[in-house]
Amino acid sequence: MEVKLWNDKSERETYENFAEIYAIIKTTEKLEKAYIRDIISSSTYEPECQKLIAHFKTLASALKDTIPSIERFADTYKMDCPAALYRLVTSGVPATVEHRRVSTEGTAAFVAECVQNFITAMDSLKLNMVAVDQLHPLLTDLSLSLNKLSILPVDFEGKMKVNQWILMLSKMEAADELKEEQARQLHFDLESSYNSFMAALPNRSIG
Repeated sequence: MEVKLWNDKSERETYENFAEIYAIIKTTEKLEKAYIRDIISSSTYEPECQKLIAHFKTLASALKDTIPSIERFADTYKMDCPAALYRLVTSGVPATVEHRRVSTEGTAAFVAECVQNFITAMDSLKLNMVAVDQLHPLLTDLSLSLNKLSILPVDFEGKMKVNQWILMLSKMEAADELKEEQARQLHFDLESSYNSFMAALPNRSIG
């Protein structure tokens, strides 16, 4: 005896859509685990994940009255798929895209920090703050912020110039002051390093 799960075409479509949502969640969970375990490459993972997310969004939108909560749907059908639910419902983008966003945001913050430290050091010299105990911490902060930026070449000239000045100041007493020509040279080195820094950025619109 054949048992029908639906009474009409509309019910049949609903059950088929339920099955499809179920399959997408299960497939996404397997895909996420495969990516986390390095079983598949990011170049394989990303397009497949994008397809699943797009398909899921279309179905979820069409079924929002029938399935108001995907989490409740997963719980009802005993689906243990936390990675899939995060990817499909919470994040909405592949892990690779998510990581790129984080990386970009972090880089932008480091760039802003470098710009601020460059300007602070140059402004201090203009205000005649030329004592070792005034300049050394400013240049140290600048050096640390430059070292945070992985987009800069290891031999970036600005890093080298700043470090040379830090080394020179370290050999002086805290109350010692730079001579006028030294302060002028430091300002010139900072300004040229700042210009080189801005030119080295992959996105010139930053800052």
